[in-house]
Amino acid sequence: MSGPVPLAPSGTPGASSGGLPGPSKGKNSPVTSTVKVSAAFVAGVAIATTVGVLVALALVSLLGNSVSLGNPSNNGSIGHIIQYLLVGLLAAAAVKNYVQRETIEPPRWMGVLQNANPSRAFRTGLVLIWVMPSDLIIMLTVGVNLAHNDAGLLAALPFIAATALVAALPMGAYLLFHRRAQRLMPKVRDWMNTHSWLVNIIVCVVFIALIL
Repeated sequence: MSGPVPLAPSGTPGASSGGLPGPSKGKNSPVTSTVKVSAAFVAGVAIATTVGVLVALALVSLLGNSVSLGNPSNNGSIGHIIQYLLVGLLAAAAVKNYVQRETIEPPRWMGVLQNANPSRAFRTGLVLIWVMPSDLIIMLTVGVNLAHNDAGLLAALPFIAATALVAALPMGAYLLFHRRAQRLMPKVRDWMNTHSWLVNIIVCVVFIALIL
């Protein structure tokens, strides 16, 4: 799914240079502002993913009324074949990222988040899930899996939680290892900017493993 959120919103020390805010922890401190922006983005991602899975489940259920998805225990059933095809598309996306790694640029939304307030970060998280082809494929695959196994949204909670966790990784590291994160996060973000293709491949592989 969408990659982790960069922790350096506009208005915080180091935002323009790639640094992280200082140790101040007041109500309006840079740390508080950074956490609010990151939390808002993660909340947007989680809500968008939940809605996306529900929509995918509804669409597949409508399809199932016309075409039987078959027995979940049968690996050759229509439901499994559809999932295999969708996973194949994810694998193709990963290969494409590798082949085009020299020309792939950092996603624009990362730059948007570096200058966002909580409201804008929340909207970015909501919209981002719905405009990423790989995210749509993943949610559709989850919807097919749920419908095929006659399961509801509760069965998708581990997937939704994993998606939110991926988006929240930098914030979690920042809160757990604050002083060390201050030094490392700018380097991590620069690495992610130059290796966004690898981040995309890792995300695809993780969710392929979850789906299968």
